[in-house]
Amino acid sequence: MELGGTKVIAAIGTGPGRGILARERFPTGDDPSRTLASVVEWLRAQSAAMGIMRAIGVASFGPLDLDPSSSTHGFITTTPKRGWARTDLLAPFRRAFPGLPIALDTDVNGAALGEGRWGAGQGLDDFVYITVGTGIGGGAIVRGKPVHGLVHPEMGHIPMPRAAGDDFAGACAIHGRCWEGLCAGPAIAARAGRPAEELAADDPAWDAVTESMGHALATLTLVLSPRRIIIGGSVRKAGQLGEDAFFERCRSHLKRTLASYVDSPALRDEGLRSFVVPPVLGDDAGLCGAMAMAQNS
Repeated sequence: MELGGTKVIAAIGTGPGRGILARERFPTGDDPSRTLASVVEWLRAQSAAMGIMRAIGVASFGPLDLDPSSSTHGFITTTPKRGWARTDLLAPFRRAFPGLPIALDTDVNGAALGEGRWGAGQGLDDFVYITVGTGIGGGAIVRGKPVHGLVHPEMGHIPMPRAAGDDFAGACAIHGRCWEGLCAGPAIAARAGRPAEELAADDPAWDAVTESMGHALATLTLVLSPRRIIIGGSVRKAGQLGEDAFFERCRSHLKRTLASYVDSPALRDEGLRSFVVPPVLGDDAGLCGAMAMAQNS
């Protein structure tokens, strides 16, 4: 299951493409008990029709309590998503499928694991997956494993510098001008007055967004030293600007921000095209990541 802010995707399968044997979409809504019950009912029906289900993977928006020793392990914690704060994600699955292994991680860590197994992260032990959509989140794979710690990384809330002449206050309800507050879909709509998919290729909002993307990507490069950064989510498609042009602008601003301080062929012109890339799994990265998590459980 991939649990997002607006939709939930449930699937039965073993991997991408033809490995996805069945899938269904549910609105996330603001009643977690109803949403999760619908997912459980669908999984039960699919399992009965197809045979043995061996494990469950849940890739979810957060913040999440991922500490196995915590009394609230498996809970969504302080999310602003209406109705979902303090929701026990695992309980409905444990009741419905007793004894079945259940793996839980953030949606972006899940997507990173999916890209690592089947996509743009194959063969790499150190890379980052970023989703830029309704919000911004990031999953870091270091030495082959997703990074956890005090809680889990919240890369979308990195504070951002103010560009010269830019008086946009930012759209994050918590931090204003953080990465999410400047580059997520709602932030672009708030700045430009219309959704990203409707923006013309020459709209000045794209200059502001891709410059901020470059700053954030530089921060990740300096802190984590990944071998690749994968950018998923709906904003990467960039409306009339187009995905290719969006990535080229992000790479250019990343290079300008780093100012040649990090000396690596990956950060020069040709190398940058392989350093900052879209996901091979496309919009199925998170869903496939949940499958990878289940297989690892």
